[in-house]
Amino acid sequence: MTLPEQKSRLYLPSSIRLLLSPGIRGHTLIFTVIVTFLFATAFVGARLGLAQAWTLVFIAGASSTGVYLVLTPLALFEKFRTAILFSRMTRRIIILVLAYAPMIAGIAYWIQQAGTVEALPIFPAFIIIFYTWILLQAYFIATPVSQLLVKVERGLTGEGHTKKLMRTLGISVLFLPIAPLTYSVWAISNWLGSTYRNVQGATDKIIIWTMIVTVLLLATYFFIALWGWRVIVQKKPQAAVFAGGTFLVLWGYLLYRATTIAIGYITQNQPSNPLIDSGLMLVSVIGAMQTFARKTVNRADRRWSQVLPFLVFAFGSVYAVAQFYFILQVPITRIDLSIFVNATVFAAGIFTMMFLIRRHLVSVELNAYKAKMTGLSQDESSARPAKPHRSVFRLPWKKASETPEPQPGEKAEQPTPDPQVAAPTEALAEPIEASPDPNETLEEPAQESFQPDDQDY
Repeated sequence: MTLPEQKSRLYLPSSIRLLLSPGIRGHTLIFTVIVTFLFATAFVGARLGLAQAWTLVFIAGASSTGVYLVLTPLALFEKFRTAILFSRMTRRIIILVLAYAPMIAGIAYWIQQAGTVEALPIFPAFIIIFYTWILLQAYFIATPVSQLLVKVERGLTGEGHTKKLMRTLGISVLFLPIAPLTYSVWAISNWLGSTYRNVQGATDKIIIWTMIVTVLLLATYFFIALWGWRVIVQKKPQAAVFAGGTFLVLWGYLLYRATTIAIGYITQNQPSNPLIDSGLMLVSVIGAMQTFARKTVNRADRRWSQVLPFLVFAFGSVYAVAQFYFILQVPITRIDLSIFVNATVFAAGIFTMMFLIRRHLVSVELNAYKAKMTGLSQDESSARPAKPHRSVFRLPWKKASETPEPQPGEKAEQPTPDPQVAAPTEALAEPIEASPDPNETLEEPAQESFQPDDQDY
């Protein structure tokens, strides 16, 4: 009889498990529908040039933000949290309709009174939150990638030929990423040159951009390769898989940001790619959820783990609205500010990548060192009883004692017992004591006083 094997199921990250947990999955579906509507409206509006597309995007996204910002503090109360998460479906739908309907109507009326979305006093807050999210986007993208690679690293175990294969795999993953990344820099430089060759001064700007990005790429790779090779030498090639994989993925994101900087620097316009920007938005939303979910999903107090998705949905809606604004409308920011922000994002991404990789490799080296020291201490403790006794250095007339004798200061003087009147208890107390030798002199106690010091060595 065999038990059903449950470990074969696909392991889901904590963020996905939290988004699909009972009560939260309905709100996850609603947020997915809203983001899909925003993307479809922005894509069709950008293609057809519809003037009302941006207004619809803002109304839908701002309504989602407002609803979840209101639901977040209310969900901290047990009765309301039960009603919004675990009550009957009809009751939950009624609560959401009662929350969304006045929010949509109020925002639409506000836009009508103000004339445009940009005239609303809350609109600058959307731009500020957007740029704040962008600064953290590299970390949000790195979080699920690093956690996935940690699971891959822990799964690479074995001895013999498997260990040799792991070493080969670690070396390959560590040294191969530099080839496609270097080629990507060269390809992007050629694409920029052919696309903007008619722009005045574009050639010099492209050369400067290529040199800076190439130097940063090679410099960061030098340290990653150095750190990764150290763990390979210490017989931990699995960690090199983490270092090489994280380096490849994050530098792919950094190259996109660097290309955005180059296009803005050359054309003096803020570029946007709807497909890539929307994909990065979804990945960063999942990464933000993963970042905070691991700290709350296993807590005994379930309130924060159940309220957390509401905050991510609220700020994710703000990020989506601002992202689609830059796709549909003329940017309100100056191009030099856009270049500065993207350059800051690029620098923050490099720092995040180096910090994550270095911290992980240092922890691997520390664990390997602790395991090595633990193994040495175990070997010493197991070999200590087999160590030969130093009785060979004793005087010939001294007899070896199997039990340690007390220190001279602790041993009190006692009168020599008469062998005829000796009690059985005294015989049991000193079973291995030899009978006194008539040839011994009175200097025997002085010689015995040095015996414990000799045994300690």
